[in-house]
Amino acid sequence: MSLWHVIVLAIVQGFAELLPVSSSAHVIVAEKLMGMDAASPEMTLLLVMLHTGTMFAVIVYFWRRWSRTFFQSAAAFKTFIVALIVATVLTGIVGGGITESIEKVWLRHQAHAWVEQLFDRLDLIAAALAAAGILILISGLLEKRRAHAQESNSAITSREAAWIGGVQGLCLPFRGFSRSGATISTALLLGIQKMRAEDFSFALAVILTPVAIGREGLRLVQAHHGELGAAVRSSIGISLLGALFAFIAGLLALKWLSRWLEEGRWYWFGIYCLIAAGVVGYLYHIGY
Repeated sequence: MSLWHVIVLAIVQGFAELLPVSSSAHVIVAEKLMGMDAASPEMTLLLVMLHTGTMFAVIVYFWRRWSRTFFQSAAAFKTFIVALIVATVLTGIVGGGITESIEKVWLRHQAHAWVEQLFDRLDLIAAALAAAGILILISGLLEKRRAHAQESNSAITSREAAWIGGVQGLCLPFRGFSRSGATISTALLLGIQKMRAEDFSFALAVILTPVAIGREGLRLVQAHHGELGAAVRSSIGISLLGALFAFIAGLLALKWLSRWLEEGRWYWFGIYCLIAAGVVGYLYHIGY
C-alpha cells in the first residue's frame, strides 16, 4: 500500500463520509479498482482510521451547533444524553445481533470468522446501496411534500432515538447501507426537524467510531497472532496519515451536505445511491 493509495482513499472517504452515499462502499470500490484486498485486516483498519479523520472533522464543524441545540441547558443536555444512550444501545443490539449471526452461521466454517471478510463482496455492497437509496429517496420526497408543514423542533424522544439507533444497527455489518443516510432518513420519516436530525446523526457517529476502531485493532492483532508491536508498526503510521487527509477533505464536504439538506435536495442522494448500486453491480458482473 503506497502513500498515493492512502491519499486517494482518504480523499474519497473524506468527501463520501459526510454525504449519505456510504463512504465505506466508495472506499472499498476504489480499493478493488486499485487491486487492493478490501477485506484484509490492514485495509479495514485503514478504513476505520479514515473514519476517525472525518469524525474529528464532524466535531470541529458541529460543535457550535451542538452547543446551541443540546448544551443550552441542563434539561436539554440530559434529554440529549438519554437519546444518545437509547440509540446506541439499540444499535448494539441490532448491529451486534446481525454481526454475530453472520459470523456464527454464515461464516461458521471459517476459522476466526469476522463479518469484515464480506467487505469485498461487491454484490452485497450493490444491494445495500440500493436499499439505502430507496430509503433516502422515500424520506426525501415525503419531506419535500410536507416542506410547508410545521416540522417538530422539540427534543428527540427516547422512542425516536430507539428507531434511529435500530436502523443505525443495520448499517454496521453491511457496507453500502449509508449510516448517515439511514439515520437522517429515519429521523425525517419520524417528522424530526432537518438540522436536528443531522446534528443527532453525526453525534451518534462520534460515539460509534471509537468502538469500530477498537474492533478493527483487535482483528489486526489477531491477524498478526497477538503481536501488537508488529501490527502497529505495519499499519498504524500510514493509517494516521490517511486520517489527516480524510479530516481535511471532510471539512470541505460538510457545508455541502448541510446546504442540500436545508434546500430540500435530500432525495437527490437517494437517486445517486441507486445509480451507484447499478455501477457497483456492473463491476461485480465483470469480475471485480
